Amino acid sequence: MRNGGPEHYRPFVQAYGPYIYKTVYAVLQSPHDAEDVTQETLLQIYRSLPNYRMDGLKTWITRIAVNKAIDFKRSRARRPEQFIDDDGLDRKETSFAGEGMLAAMPAPAAESVAIRQEELRQVQAKVKEMPDQYRRVVTAFYIEEKTYEQIAAETGLALKSVESKLYRARSWMKRHWRKEDFE
Repeated sequence: MRNGGPEHYRPFVQAYGPYIYKTVYAVLQSPHDAEDVTQETLLQIYRSLPNYRMDGLKTWITRIAVNKAIDFKRSRARRPEQFIDDDGLDRKETSFAGEGMLAAMPAPAAESVAIRQEELRQVQAKVKEMPDQYRRVVTAFYIEEKTYEQIAAETGLALKSVESKLYRARSWMKRHWRKEDFE
């Protein structure tokens, strides 16, 4: 197998593939992920054959399989899959009974809620520093998420006046606010 090329590797895959899959599945507890990592493990074993010292084959392939599974699990933990919900909050994907199905979304972590509230507090403090003529339309448009028409109706301004005030408010913000103020 070591010197014979890819065609001599097939019997190895048939003999040890199920064993590698079971080993990887024991770490990951996900059939889909275990299949992917088993494939990566088999490729890694094939590439590493020239370095193999002919000493304890099953131990060697088990170590490669477990290391690949652990690396996969760590990379998943660093980069969880994110979904944006209708309310705009990020939510992590969770699996249902290890079958890869999307289960009920967990509530956002307390830390992310606190960070979001702090960011909103900073923005609101900055908006309070704005001149009165801009503060009302900026608050209505960006914080209260009202349309130009709603703002015009509530303030008694013409639609074009609302657009102009928002344009001038944006210009004022660009001149007076720095990105560092919000970090």
